[in-house]
Amino acid sequence: MQEIIVNENNNTRIDIYLIEKLNFSRSKIQKMLKENYIMVNNENVKNSYLLKANDIITINNYVEELPNISPENMDLDIVYEDDDVIVINKANGIVVHPAVGNSSHTLVNGLMFHSKKLSDINGEFRPGIVHRIDAFTTGLLMVAKNNFAHEFLAKQLEEKKTVRKYIALVWGIIETDTGTIDAPIGRDKKDRKKMAVTDQNSKKAITHFKVLKRYHNASLIELQLETGRTHQIRVHMNYINHPVVNDPVYGKRKLLDESGQCLHAKILGFVHPRTLKYMEFESDLPECFQNILNKFIDN
Repeated sequence: MQEIIVNENNNTRIDIYLIEKLNFSRSKIQKMLKENYIMVNNENVKNSYLLKANDIITINNYVEELPNISPENMDLDIVYEDDDVIVINKANGIVVHPAVGNSSHTLVNGLMFHSKKLSDINGEFRPGIVHRIDAFTTGLLMVAKNNFAHEFLAKQLEEKKTVRKYIALVWGIIETDTGTIDAPIGRDKKDRKKMAVTDQNSKKAITHFKVLKRYHNASLIELQLETGRTHQIRVHMNYINHPVVNDPVYGKRKLLDESGQCLHAKILGFVHPRTLKYMEFESDLPECFQNILNKFIDN
């Protein structure tokens, strides 16, 4: 059980207050209130309740009903595998792990069919998953086959010792050859499904980039993450007015097709958890990315 004491009389609706405080969706907060998982001063309240100073909010443990997930025979592009680690080149359109309303055809379903041994540190719905990339971002990610490897790799990520380089095609001509975006990222206050650069309930986010090639109205860039926030590259590039080409969520630019954003996790490097040797992998741009890039090359 979690307890929150309201410090000031802010006259804010409890659902709005907890969305900011807990980083939950509005629908989840409202469901928890309706089912009495959230109470104020030991009483049930509606989502429209206006908070007062010294109100005590209690939040009881809440488990969403998630479906069973099953192994699926999928065509996985495995770049490397041993007894501890799998490196996968994720295809376009593949969600990394199941969630409410999406329990099949994810990368995890394919991993469960491929390997009987996967770490369970992140729970039964994210076996083996150490880090993730968006459904319509392609490229490399590492998977742990046991908890020893998972903890070792996760610590490298936390300590910023992994190498993760992305290639992106972004709208507009970036004049500087290199740059760093240091801007905190949190939930968008107007749309909780999106992330945004904000100083409220946010986390530090740093992205480094360099320009590889300039076209008549776009730039091909390499990016290196210093932090790993949700949608970080897409949010940061939109923040500096160079949104990722074909991004259906950020940037509000015309989509060239339905294949998703031109963002590819090209290089992944890490120290192997057992051999302690540095390993680095690289993958080519996928066809969906290359097809869009060709349109800019030809013009």
